[in-house]
Amino acid sequence: MGVLRYAITGGEYRSGDAERWAADGVDFVQLRAKSMDAGAMVVLARKMIRELGGKAKLLVNGRADVAIAAGAAGVHLTAHPDELTPEQVRRVFASAEAGVPLVSVSCHTLAEVERARDGAADLILFGPVFEKRVEGVLVSEGAGLEMLRRACASAAPVRVLALGGVTWENAPLCVESGAAGVAGIRLFR
Repeated sequence: MGVLRYAITGGEYRSGDAERWAADGVDFVQLRAKSMDAGAMVVLARKMIRELGGKAKLLVNGRADVAIAAGAAGVHLTAHPDELTPEQVRRVFASAEAGVPLVSVSCHTLAEVERARDGAADLILFGPVFEKRVEGVLVSEGAGLEMLRRACASAAPVRVLALGGVTWENAPLCVESGAAGVAGIRLFR
């Protein structure tokens, strides 16, 4: 298996992005639209699934109900203690007879990585690995490649994707540190 690629929609989804990502070999796409109402998200998720054409799996950020209604492959969660757990998401999918979902979890600390691993996450997005700048302004410090390496070791056997400040130039360093792939918003624009 090659390096996994996980595209995340930003504040605005552009029609055709999912089709382009699928053509480029992206494995997973996360629909992240926190301010969108559920009905509009279902419509958009269905459109994206059509555009992906079975070449990539769509996960919906934090909304198991939307993922089920749209026929998405799964859900992305945060590691926040008040968030649904992967097991709870699987129970919701099972009760809706919607199959077994893929569940990814974003983590920022080793404790969160271990909780996601123990909670049966399918994928862990760890970051930010590198400092994150938006329009030249520092948004967050990066955890660094050594912390990524430790996160990957702690997560095993769950696959970890590097997130935050990842570029095509530094992506190989993430993989050398143990990441199964890379995730991002701007990385796939």
